[in-house]
Amino acid sequence: MRPMPLEPNSRRVAIGSRLRAARQAQQLTIDEVARITGLTKGFLSRVERDMTSPSVSSLITLCEVLSISVGSLFEAPDVQFVPSGTGPRINLGGVDTEERLLSPRSESRVQVIRSVIEPGGHGGKELYAVAADVDVLHVLQGSVVVRFSDQDWELGPGDSITFNGHEPHSWQVAGDGGAEVIWVLVPALWSS
Repeated sequence: MRPMPLEPNSRRVAIGSRLRAARQAQQLTIDEVARITGLTKGFLSRVERDMTSPSVSSLITLCEVLSISVGSLFEAPDVQFVPSGTGPRINLGGVDTEERLLSPRSESRVQVIRSVIEPGGHGGKELYAVAADVDVLHVLQGSVVVRFSDQDWELGPGDSITFNGHEPHSWQVAGDGGAEVIWVLVPALWSS
């Protein structure tokens, strides 16, 4: 019995946006790429908008100029989904807080944490530091005071503060209500 050939997938592979992103990352204009490759500006523009497909030869030339592999254009995007309420509970040391990791545990570049803080909740009486170069706090609900050695910042809904995580700091809920906040840490404090 002879194997039956696979039916081709009718899904069109769109590589134009990846080519455009690679060109822009190299800080090249379409004019410059056209001059280097010998392809026309109009053709390159249509390729980047997925209005035409380049030949294998043209694609190889483009990839060489843009310093990317041909195969990278066809890889599935690396997307990791964390459904609402499913992030693992973690403990960063806050008092009267429920903290959930919103970014995947395996992500080492950035860590996103949602904290629901009860009235009176705080980050501890003493200032502390974390091993993150960038620490961002965004307040969704309630009010939070972020304390540094020389200054306090009161944040309300929609407010954000960005600082070096190595800078000693602490925080506490302001007022009688609780708060809900998002923390973003770069790089991640831990990953598995």
